[in-house]
Amino acid sequence: MKAIEVVGTIEEGRRVRLDEPLPPGVAGRVRLIILVGEDEPSDRDWLRAAAQGGAFDFLNAPEEDRYTLRDGKPFNDAR
Repeated sequence: MKAIEVVGTIEEGRRVRLDEPLPPGVAGRVRLIILVGEDEPSDRDWLRAAAQGGAFDFLNAPEEDRYTLRDGKPFNDAR
C-alpha cells in the first residue's frame, strides 16, 4: 500500500476537496484517515515537545561533559 499525504477541506455534503492535485497515475479506491484539528504544530509546540519528550536526556549523562572552562581561549568581541 502506498501512502500519499495531502491536505484538504471537508465541504458541505461531507465532500473532501484537496488543496493540491494528486500525483499522476494515482487512481482507484483509497482508504482515508482524516485528522481533524489544528493544521501544524507551531515552533513553540515542537520545542516544548523536544524539551519534555526525553529525546535529549542523553545530554545529561556525565560522559557528555567533554569540555571545561579550561578548554579553549576566552572570546572577547570588544570592538
